[in-house]
Amino acid sequence: MPLARPIRLLPIFLIAAGLFQAPALAQDQQAAEEAAPRVSVELNRLESRNEGCRVWMRVGNPGPAVDPLRLDLVVFGKDSVVNRRLALDLGPLPAEKTMVRIFDLAGTPCDGLGYILLNDVLACGPDAPPACLARLSVSSRAQGVALEK
Repeated sequence: MPLARPIRLLPIFLIAAGLFQAPALAQDQQAAEEAAPRVSVELNRLESRNEGCRVWMRVGNPGPAVDPLRLDLVVFGKDSVVNRRLALDLGPLPAEKTMVRIFDLAGTPCDGLGYILLNDVLACGPDAPPACLARLSVSSRAQGVALEK
């Protein structure tokens, strides 16, 4: 009969051991995400055209190749009202490379843009979109138009 008591306590010890390991595993995962190279997305230039606004995006990838990289963007007007939503394909991004991607906002004049919101990541290589969103840094050089996350 003396063996029965330790066997019943075994599940409690296993659960307790798991509780102590869970924070360590979460910290390891967070440290790995923070150590991963940050992909920078910069709204670099707006170019007025007869058809609308041409948008120049500079994408810096200091780490391994990312393919695909597809972003969900929402364009707001000066009045902070949604103008349009679009999926922008920035990939493939070669390893340790900076690239420029261009897209047109037909029917939208550049002087009517308020800001662009990086709403979500739709696809990001082998990573899950939420993990990739955390690795993206955004900025803007376009006069009067911010790129936000």
